[in-house]
Amino acid sequence: MSEDMRYLTFALGKGRLAKKTLELFEQIGITCEEMKDKDSRKLIFVNEEHKLKFFLAKGPDVPTYVEYGAADIGVVGKDTLLEEQRRAYEVLDLGFGKCRMCVCGPASAKELLKHHEMIRVASKYPNIAKDYFYNKKQQTVDIIKLNGSVELGPIVGLSDVIVDIVETGSTLRENGLDVLEEICPLSARMIVNQVSMKMEAERIKKLIADIKEIL
Repeated sequence: MSEDMRYLTFALGKGRLAKKTLELFEQIGITCEEMKDKDSRKLIFVNEEHKLKFFLAKGPDVPTYVEYGAADIGVVGKDTLLEEQRRAYEVLDLGFGKCRMCVCGPASAKELLKHHEMIRVASKYPNIAKDYFYNKKQQTVDIIKLNGSVELGPIVGLSDVIVDIVETGSTLRENGLDVLEEICPLSARMIVNQVSMKMEAERIKKLIADIKEIL
């Protein structure tokens, strides 16, 4: 790698997403030993050989870093991309972190969804909920944003239904709730800053091609 080459910077969603992404990168020969040090207080990790930098961020912040060019490339769940509505190119479905965004609630709420009644919807994802009810279903609803255990909404009478991510559905069942409608499938996606895509086209396209080969 030439000395004057600039670093490509990656913003990775913290937790399982980052772990899976790094495993994927290792399969194409990109390692970041620094990141494996569990006690490290570092915020930015460097791979000098390939001129790459990595940092971990909270999921909802990843598209922001990418839109503003603080990161060239981001890896984040499709749910976050839909909710944050930031400008970036979505270039790859990485295929892990598979789940679904659904409307859930007690079985009794199924009727309310059918008859386009004015209902209350609790969600961590108000934009996704709004888009689904207003644009896809043409149903006017009252959307309440929650940050924590959204399942509580219908149980304590805050909302009729919730819009949330469903993996196995076991948490729902334990709380007497069901999936009533499916909004869309979700998984981890790779996004690229719009300017970086032009300026670093070769390197980024090669990276995408290398990952595609192993997926």
